[in-house]
Formats: sequence, structure tokens, C-alpha cells
Amino acid sequence: MHLELPKERLHSLKDFSKHYLMIVLSILTALGLEAWIEHTHHRHAAAEAGAKIEAEIQQNLAEIRRVREHDAARLRELSALRDALSSDLKAHVPDEVIHRHVRQATPHGLYLDYRWPMLRREAWDVTVANQSAGWIESERLRNYSTIYAMQTLSGTIQAQDIPMVLDGPRMIDAMLDVQADDYQPRELLRVVNQMAGAASELVNMLDNLTKKIETNLPADQRPHA
Repeated sequence: MHLELPKERLHSLKDFSKHYLMIVLSILTALGLEAWIEHTHHRHAAAEAGAKIEAEIQQNLAEIRRVREHDAARLRELSALRDALSSDLKAHVPDEVIHRHVRQATPHGLYLDYRWPMLRREAWDVTVANQSAGWIESERLRNYSTIYAMQTLSGTIQAQDIPMVLDGPRMIDAMLDVQADDYQPRELLRVVNQMAGAASELVNMLDNLTKKIETNLPADQRPHA
């Protein structure tokens, strides 16, 4: 900041007061302008960061829905196979007939192929790293933080829960046995029931994650009821 000294001698206290007041007003104006520029910069940075975060969250929601549809399709097919096996066993259908039914129900073989979405967080991480998160309105920032925390937690829960529902080595053995057409129908029913259970668990997790994300979106971003 540059202060211009008076070029003429100050002859009275009144002249000094006027000049002093001009200096103070100049300083206050400069400080105010600097604060306004900084505030405008912060507001712009917060708006830009928020827009990128919201776009990323919407992209994640679309990915969740896409993967959920895939997993739901696998659930429907595995559930149908499980129910058909159970019905045949209850009716005491001969094993060779059950094998034929299984071949008809699994033209591409027996498989699970469940998926979990790859959820992005680059926009959030950049916002935290460059400290522009501190300029976002507190309630909105809380919404964003909650959503990304739930994404991480859901992925962790999924990785922990599926092995509790599904016996992986047993499933792989059953898949090979079906390929060789050499298996016990009752044992296959147990494995298929596990596979359907794993797919059901994933679909439920994705449904819950979708609801939680939509609930915690900022009010102006939530889907209309």
C-alpha cells in the first residue's frame, strides 16, 4: 500500500485532520476492496468445487444404478435356478432329469459375476487438499462429507460381508462340476442358494447406498419425490 505525503505545508490542525482523515479513508477503502476481492474469490472457488463434487456424486449414483441392474439380473437368474432345483428335489425328480433342467437354465454355465461400483472421489479429495472445502457453506459441506464417508463404509462392509454369505472355493468346485455334468443336485442347490444370497446382499447394499446418498444430497440436488 502506498501513502502519498502532503506536498504542501499543513498550516493548521484542521488541515492536518483533513489529510489524516483522507489517509484513513484510503486505507479502509483499500482493505475493504481487498477483503471483497478475497471473498469473491473464495465464493467462486467454493461454487466451482461444489459443482465438481455434485457432478462426481451424480456420476457415482449413475454407476451404482448401472451395477445394481446387473447384479439384480444375476439375482433373478440364480433365484430361478434355486427355486427350480428345490421344486425338482421336493417332487423327487430323477437326477438325470434335474441335470437336464440345470443345463437348460444355465446355457452359458453356472456363474455368479457379481459387481461392485467403482466410486470416484477425486473432486472431493482435491477440494480438501486445496482447502476450498473451508469456503463451502457448512451444511452443504456436511452433506458432501457424509456421502463420501458412506461410500467408503459401504465398500468396506461389502468386502467383509460377502465372504460370510458365500463359500468361494465351494462355489468354484460346483461350477466345475456343473460344467462336467457330474454333481449331486442337493449339493448344487446349497451352492446356488449361497450364490443367490450373495447377489441379494449386494443388491440390498446398493439400494441402501443409493437411498442414503440421495437423502444426504444438498436440498437443491435431491430427486423430486
